[in-house]
Formats: sequence, structure tokens, C-alpha cells
Amino acid sequence: MHEIMRGVVLSALQVTDIGLIMLSFGLAAVLSINARKWTTIASVLASKVSLSSCVLFAIAILLCHAVFSLSGLYQSKRMSTKASEAAAVLRAMTLSTACLWCEGSVFYILLITPMFLLSFWVIGSAMVIAARLLLRSALGAIRKRGRNLHHVLVLGTNARAIEFGRRIEAMPERGCRVLGYVDDDWRGMEKFKDSGLQLACHFDGLPDFLRKNVLDEIAIYLPLRSFYERSAEIAQLAKQHGILVRFDTDIFDLKFARQHAEATGDVPQIVASSNDIDGGQLLMKRIFDVVGSLAMLILLSPLFLIVAILIKLTSPGTVFFAQRRVGLNKRQFTIYKFRTMVPAAESIQEKLAHLNEMTGPVFKIKNDPRITPLGRVLRRTSIDELPQLFNVLKGDMSLVGPRAIPVRDYVLFSEDWHRRRFSVPPGITCLWQVYGRNNIPFDQWMMLDMQYIDRWSLWLDIKILALTIPAVLKGAGAA
Repeated sequence: MHEIMRGVVLSALQVTDIGLIMLSFGLAAVLSINARKWTTIASVLASKVSLSSCVLFAIAILLCHAVFSLSGLYQSKRMSTKASEAAAVLRAMTLSTACLWCEGSVFYILLITPMFLLSFWVIGSAMVIAARLLLRSALGAIRKRGRNLHHVLVLGTNARAIEFGRRIEAMPERGCRVLGYVDDDWRGMEKFKDSGLQLACHFDGLPDFLRKNVLDEIAIYLPLRSFYERSAEIAQLAKQHGILVRFDTDIFDLKFARQHAEATGDVPQIVASSNDIDGGQLLMKRIFDVVGSLAMLILLSPLFLIVAILIKLTSPGTVFFAQRRVGLNKRQFTIYKFRTMVPAAESIQEKLAHLNEMTGPVFKIKNDPRITPLGRVLRRTSIDELPQLFNVLKGDMSLVGPRAIPVRDYVLFSEDWHRRRFSVPPGITCLWQVYGRNNIPFDQWMMLDMQYIDRWSLWLDIKILALTIPAVLKGAGAA
């Protein structure tokens, strides 16, 4: 959920900055205009504002916002210092002021005088920097309480790796938690062990560590000249898992969807992501999910009541089925569905393993003897999936995304590239459900998930939701 929260914060920051720029513009105008022209508040309110003035003002604000965006002010600053962020704001304000001067020169705007430009730069810089410092303070307080944490694994046990790990752990307000270090035995390992730091695993154990742990980022701090092939191999492994990679100034020839520069203190790094979904897009997706799931829960509440009564009347046991599933970046959560099987159905599954009709680690039987008569109807119509709307509202899932995999099935995954599907939130419906569900081989299912990640847009989510309705009515592949 930290990526969604990041999108919320960055979007709110953009709105705040636009408001501060507008306020700075107004205050600079008041300071630079001849006081004899506006002698009272009434005369200010009575002054005429032309359409052309409004258009030019809008252009000025948009120019400033574009400069702020291009200056990287809306990228994550979790690992940067206060001084570096303040310097970035000053550079952006200087460029914005230069843009205003150009606009004034081109359109002969009398308001934009040297006094106005100086006032705008001073007031705007002060207010934007103050807002950033307040935001840092608020986020720091939240992270110190153990919320919005960012889990990091450091590759290497040399002095630079240790320095990086200690530097981020010395700043708990940034919310970074080092899970450990990865390296093989070498002549400096004894010194590392004496430091009291934790060795998470050796290089051979890294794939298994990634499969079993919640991880957001790998920081590569190996000597790249002698460990280039090893580092490139691990970077590709991280890409398969959909995990962020932080490089220590050296860049691999990887075709990541997104890369951006950051700095821990004064040390530059490149952060790369295997998908092109940024925080702002995740925010739009989250708003869409909340509104959509809430509306559907209200609309379908009578159906929920009817199904609950029918389940209780037709078979013993609970109304809802709860199961641990694997979600975003392999974080586990409890999924909710209407119960369609007899009680203790999961304990019987191993006895039926030889009847499995699906390829890969997924378990499905077309005529599963554990399913109740009512359960077959609920599954064929996909009504059993509706309680997952609570998971969407809670934030564990999305309306559209790769299907949430049971922990039992995830453990049996044999290919690491399959695990990239966990780099986005799981969904109630997806391309797999639209194109045939259980009739699709496992590898083709995984390819559809990769296609969804690579081509994601809000419009694609809407299309998949629309196509899900006829797919459910048709009942193709349902089991």
C-alpha cells in the first residue's frame, strides 16, 4: 500500500504547490503595484479582470507547474536530504521566474517588472520550502511509528554497502528498514560479522529469499568491475520479481520501464522499476476502486443477504470462506469469498491432487466433489467472488489485476518471471478471467498478467470490467 500512499502524497503536493504559486503571484503583484493605484480593498475588488489576463495567468501557473515537474520535485524524496530538496526547489523557482520574465516580454505584461519577479521568487521559494519541510516532518513522525516502511536488501558486504545500510538506518524518519546483506565468503567477511550486521543469505540462496520475504528494493553495492555478471544476473532476478533496484552510480543495460535518479545524502543512485505505473496512476486506480467497490456493495447488498441465507440453509458451516493469499510484493492477506465447498475442504485437497486438471502449480478440478450444489451455481455465476469487494475497499486488492494466488500455489511457482505479477495489486477480475479462465494453460495465464502490467491504463481496467460481464454470463472456464 505504500505506493498508493505515495501517489496520494505526491498528488496532494502538486495541488499544494499550485496553490502556493498562485498565492506567491498575488502577493508579488500587491507588493510591486503602485500603492496609489489601489488605495482601498473596495477599489481592488472593483478592478476589472479581462479574459486575456486570466488566460495569461493560467499560462504562467501551468509553466511553473511544468518546471516543477521537470525538475523532479514530484519524485520520491524519501532518501534525499532537506538541503538537497531545498536546493531543488530554489532551482525550480529560479527557472519558473525566468519563464515568467519570458512570458512578460513576449506578451508585454506590465505587471511583470523586476520588483514583481524578485518578490515572486523570494515569497514562492520560502513558502514551497516551508511546505516541504512540514511534509517531511509529518511523514517522518508516521514512519518512526513503523508505518509506511520500505524494506531494503543490500547486495554486498564491503565498506560502501555497510555505509549505505547504516546511513539509511540512522534516519528512521525515512522509513527504510534493511532486511540484511547478501554476499559470499571473502576475506572481508570476518570484519563484516564483527560489525554485528545481519547476513540475510549467500548469493545461491537469494532466489529463495526473494520468494519468501516481503521486499520492496534491492540496493546493489558490489564492486561492479569484478562482479558485473553476478550483479547483472541479480538485477534481472529482481526485475522478474517486480522489485525496485537501486544502483550505486553504475548502470546496467536493463530495459526497465521506469528509471529515475535519487540521492542518499550526497551519493547519487538510479532507481529502476519493471513496470511503468507511477504513484499518480496508482492513485487514480485506487480512487476508481474505492468508488466502484463501495457502489457495488451498496447495490448488491440484497443479493449478499439472500446468498448468505441460502448457504446457511443448504449446508453446515460458515457463510464466508477466508483464505490467505499472496498480494502486492508478496505481502499476504486474507481473501473473502462466499463458501462454495463443504467444511474442511482444504484439508481434503491433497487427497485429490492426482485429479488436478490445471497445468502449473494451480489446483482445479472441473467436477470437484467438495463443492456443494449451491456452490456450483455460485461459482458458475461468479457470485462467490463478490465478497472480495470488501478486500478492494480495504486496500488489499483492486477491481482489476492479476488473480490473487493462494499461498499453497505460490510456494509451487517454478519460474521467477511469474512472480513479476506481484508487482501490482491483485484484482477480482483480469485478462485471464475474460479470456477463458481455467481453459487457459498456466504459462499463458502468466503471460496475460505480464501483458496487463506492461499495457496498464485506467481505460484498460474499464474495458476488462466491461468484458467480464459477458464472460461471467457465458460461464466459460468456470469451475
